[in-house]
Amino acid sequence: MTRPPVDTRMCLPTLLSRTRAVLFDFDGPVCDLFADRSTKPVAQEIKAMARRTWQVLDPAAEACEDSHSLLRLLGAMLERSGVGALDPETLGRADEMVTRYENDAVASAVPAPEIHTLLDTLLGLGKRLVIVTNNAADPVRNFLELHGMSHKFEEIFGRDPREPHLMKPHPSSLRSALRHLGDISPEDAVMVGDQLSDLQAARSAGVGFLGYSKDAECAGRLRRQGAHCVVHEHRQLVDACAFPPVNHPRP
Repeated sequence: MTRPPVDTRMCLPTLLSRTRAVLFDFDGPVCDLFADRSTKPVAQEIKAMARRTWQVLDPAAEACEDSHSLLRLLGAMLERSGVGALDPETLGRADEMVTRYENDAVASAVPAPEIHTLLDTLLGLGKRLVIVTNNAADPVRNFLELHGMSHKFEEIFGRDPREPHLMKPHPSSLRSALRHLGDISPEDAVMVGDQLSDLQAARSAGVGFLGYSKDAECAGRLRRQGAHCVVHEHRQLVDACAFPPVNHPRP
């Protein structure tokens, strides 16, 4: 995989030095949850279930092959339908199916390289750590416990099964995290994320953004949308926490 060209010598130390709290996205920055597996199978399963109770799905929902996007589309259908027109339990069952898929993925998911070192470094500098994710909280909690990380994060702010429209790029989870953090202002927080939806949520919440992507194309998309700091490995963040930055020889 081609690594994106990144010069972090200036932006990272400045960004991290003023940060009091770091809000981590889960899938990507903390672990590779699905290991490039598609969520199409669970999306197909959800649509089959929803057709049995709601009969007809919106064209956008029928065409959707991403589980999180499908939850958002089903939630929008339910909201537009009016009271009693569609069974709300269908949306709840859909969320349970996605959560089950996420829980199944936890068993084989692996931590992002050097995430333990990064978390320990940030904690050693007095940074407060939370997770803001579109995944359900329970699978995230299970993964953290399995890999000895649960004590490193204060809280997990995950998907609300009743309100899928509040998933990122909506800033709801980030705002909940800021309320939890109390006296830490948005300007004193930074989010580590790998998707445009993370960048958009960070902007809406007023927090800084630090892109993390091992893929050059994804990193390029983040930069084109205005992300100034994008790294391809956590070692860059660990080094940025030391002043001056550490230079490692290329392999």
